[in-house]
Amino acid sequence: MINIKETSILDVFLIEQIRQYDSRGFFARTFCAHELAKFGINYSIDQVSTSFNASEGTLRGMHYQAEPHSEKKIVRCTRGAIYDVVLDLRVASPTYLKWITFELTAENGLSVMLPAGCAHGFQTLRMNSEVLYTNSGKYVAEASKTVRWDDPTFKIIWPYCHQRVMSEKDRIQPDFIG
Repeated sequence: MINIKETSILDVFLIEQIRQYDSRGFFARTFCAHELAKFGINYSIDQVSTSFNASEGTLRGMHYQAEPHSEKKIVRCTRGAIYDVVLDLRVASPTYLKWITFELTAENGLSVMLPAGCAHGFQTLRMNSEVLYTNSGKYVAEASKTVRWDDPTFKIIWPYCHQRVMSEKDRIQPDFIG
């Protein structure tokens, strides 16, 4: 069983594991199509990916796939800790251009589900952090898009970091034009 909570961004959900503890540790479900269906969510997993980040302060994002290749994602930190950000880029959404953050850690076991049309990024809060993604839909390189992590249109608040580790692609994106 999992616990699914709505958030302030339309169709972004926080998924909490219900851990069953015993002398060995715990067992918890991290995904359940039946539970998601209760919220009207149809989600099929087409890809599973891992991001390993050696340095604290690594920033990845803000990434998304453009139509017609947009995808839903479930994101979970399996080692370490991340400051996770979801940005709504769906023009018809009542939460268009709004963003929300979560602290995902290996200890809290929380996952975030984001709908197609939202950008995603994170900053690591610890060294050696690992992030697991499940994605609906196939990755299409030509549809891969990025909006700048510090774009003044969004005013996303990121944790202080004395040194951010980023790709050049993420760092040099032009200002967003909606």
